[in-house]
Amino acid sequence: MTQLILASGSPRRKELLEQIGLVFTVKVSHVDETIPLGMTPEEIVMHLASTKAAAVAQSDENSFVVGADTVVVLDGEILGKPNDRREAKEMLHRLSGCTHAVYTGVAVRHKAKEHVFFEKTNVTFWELTEEEINGYLDTEEPFDKAGAYGIQGAGAVLVKKIDGDYFSVVGLPLSSLYRQLKQLGWQGTAFHFPS
Repeated sequence: MTQLILASGSPRRKELLEQIGLVFTVKVSHVDETIPLGMTPEEIVMHLASTKAAAVAQSDENSFVVGADTVVVLDGEILGKPNDRREAKEMLHRLSGCTHAVYTGVAVRHKAKEHVFFEKTNVTFWELTEEEINGYLDTEEPFDKAGAYGIQGAGAVLVKKIDGDYFSVVGLPLSSLYRQLKQLGWQGTAFHFPS
């Protein structure tokens, strides 16, 4: 069977693929993730996902290579990973009581073909108290995550509701990805769990 490769070092994306029982390997792309000027959020995530997949596919042309990228957008501004506690706290204050958008772009490459798509999910936060923000910061969970929170971890208590694909907010829209792989001719299947 043709190999499936995840072109991402994200532990969350790896966990998501394992969650549905896919058999795959991880090869980190190490590409420049500088965001080109003048692009919309959906263009950014699709561009970066495609760049990551293309970099890995150069040495694995016969494999199915999956690249992905996620951004958090509030009032038209992209919120990246915070550099320190102060920046994380500022982001959480801004997200408090508001709805923001999470865009995840995915690229699937196989030989000369590529499917690129994105999912947009709106996430609404509760009004957060200073105590809640400081308590969450104390977990150290926010510091390696775009927008300074992880919906799949302790950050779940910050979220009032979502409109869209939960797994896309975590970092990979599993259902859409699975169907794109099938459209490109991937013969694998989900639900392969070790006995």
